Amino acid sequence: MIINQQKRFLTLAVAFMALTSVTPLARSEDGHAAKVKEAAAQSVKAAKVFDEIMQTPDKAIPQDLLAHAKAIAVFPQVIKAAFFIGGEGGRGVVSRRTSAGWSNPVYFRAGGGSVGPQIGASATDIVLLFMNDDAVAGLMKDKFELGGEVAVAGGPVGREASADTDALMHAEILSYSRSRGLFAGVNLKGVVIQPEDGLNQAVYNKSAHELLGSDAPDQNAAANVPAFPQAVTRYAKTTGSDH
Repeated sequence: MIINQQKRFLTLAVAFMALTSVTPLARSEDGHAAKVKEAAAQSVKAAKVFDEIMQTPDKAIPQDLLAHAKAIAVFPQVIKAAFFIGGEGGRGVVSRRTSAGWSNPVYFRAGGGSVGPQIGASATDIVLLFMNDDAVAGLMKDKFELGGEVAVAGGPVGREASADTDALMHAEILSYSRSRGLFAGVNLKGVVIQPEDGLNQAVYNKSAHELLGSDAPDQNAAANVPAFPQAVTRYAKTTGSDH
């Protein structure tokens, strides 16, 4: 009887050791797969927002601005509470113009305690156009405040909107928001953007700084991850990095 109990105990001990030795790896793989899935979902959400905005040309971002943008960011369904101190902020993606076209999405968070009435109480979509290399370089930092080192202004909307005003000519970032179906240029000075490198590492095994600093397209993206740059390409088809 005692021998049988000892054998049973040894069998259970071996089984437990085998289980605990495998579980961390399995959990790691499951966690990685979950992050990649999350990243793909973020790209799809951003693509949907950009498509909806651009499908109404009279109230969309002017094509000439898109043709000259160096990078485009979309943060879908940001809520105002996320911008106060302690909040994690809204989540979004950035696609950069490269010599091969629009890059796969790089993942970021937007937040900041100084944001006031620019963000409505309801869920708000934020769109940012980075109009020159200095603006894009800001994204390579650990933390980047709009209107800090580079100028930001609310962008024009609609086919007839003029992009030649003095404010727009000097703005390095043009910002927009959409809340309850209303899309408009809004100055989002004070919003802080930070890389979400947990997702960037999961999808590409690279940081936001590495991804934005390279002109070579990353071909390792999982299914649905390229949804956002595909949407941008539909409205800003011009390729090349010297616009």
